[in-house]
Amino acid sequence: MKEVATALLFDKDNRLLIYLRDNKPEIAYPNYWDLFGGLVEPGESPQQALLREINEELNVDVSHYQLLFTVDTDDLIGNPNRKYVFLVPTHYAYESFQLQEGQCLKAIRLKEYTQYEFANVLSSILASFIAHEAAIPYL
Repeated sequence: MKEVATALLFDKDNRLLIYLRDNKPEIAYPNYWDLFGGLVEPGESPQQALLREINEELNVDVSHYQLLFTVDTDDLIGNPNRKYVFLVPTHYAYESFQLQEGQCLKAIRLKEYTQYEFANVLSSILASFIAHEAAIPYL
């Protein structure tokens, strides 16, 4: 089973950072909204993957993060994986983030997530987070 580090990444104004995936037919879920993170590579912990992916995707380093929960899923397209979902609050302003992949970056209020079509099971992950006590500062 593949392992995936998934970031609930917030800017200094407590807005969730999301991005629009590229519109390429060869990738999974083209043109859907996504959270930051990615595959855990061999020899890497989920925490190491989280930090690497955020740096690769946004060109920033983060130091504060908390593992909230894990989700075992087939990603709705038959790719079994375990998602490690991390809360990642930052002190960075939205303008500090430099998107390195995808079409565009957005900062949204957490409750606005239902207005976006997210890739795979991410909407249910966001719904689970909202029910978690750690979400209170972001609501």
